[in-house]
Amino acid sequence: MKRVLVGPLLKVLFRPWVRGIENVPAEGGAILASNHLAVVDSFFLPLVLNREIVFIGKNEYFTGAGIKGRLTAGFMRGVGTIPVDRSGGRASEAALRTGLRRLGEGKLFGIYPEGTRSPDGRLYRGKTGVARLALESGAPVVPVAMIDTDRAQPIGQRLPKPTRIGIVIGEPLDFTRYAGMENDRFILRAVTDEIMYALMSLSGQEYVDVYAATQKARIATGHAEAASSQDAGAATAPGGRPAPEVHVPVPPEDDAGASVG
Repeated sequence: MKRVLVGPLLKVLFRPWVRGIENVPAEGGAILASNHLAVVDSFFLPLVLNREIVFIGKNEYFTGAGIKGRLTAGFMRGVGTIPVDRSGGRASEAALRTGLRRLGEGKLFGIYPEGTRSPDGRLYRGKTGVARLALESGAPVVPVAMIDTDRAQPIGQRLPKPTRIGIVIGEPLDFTRYAGMENDRFILRAVTDEIMYALMSLSGQEYVDVYAATQKARIATGHAEAASSQDAGAATAPGGRPAPEVHVPVPPEDDAGASVG
């Protein structure tokens, strides 16, 4: 229903282009792990897929007061967002179980490994929940890079402005070799870093080896620049590997075939 109501308008205003759509499995459960630049990321990825996908989203989207709060909650439910309490504990575990149940039903589940939106357009350290999900479910992980959605909707801007956005989908990653090792924190970190490395390669983003939530706190206290310089020398890519030579993807030259129809 959401695609019927808002899909045509979004296509006209943002002219989304997509590359690698064939990498999304035609059937069976799969985890789509995406970088996270803007709230609208959760709108555009479902728009270009032929299969239904749901994401988890912060609980605050569902608890807002007034007309705006109700509209936001209704829209989030409409696009299939599952609320999660980001304070951790049992609520986050429940969200993980929801994802496992959906994957077990042979459906698509979307997740943002960074845990929150990037505060400055760079790619941040992934949380290991995505690795747990992959190892416990046995489902493949399909890396997805959102391009320029932060230009369409910078942090603090409620409504996105018409700006062409892109989506680059990488080849599925298979982690079944680690089956039964979901309680090994070193394996979870290695798997998460491999996923983040794929996202870095697809998106062309600079990588910062701290959590996005930590960097947001640094920005709030005025320590972001100093922390960035320190982190830049610590690691250049996930897992401490040398950074690959990457470039931010650009739209195909053939506009006639670039947008999603």
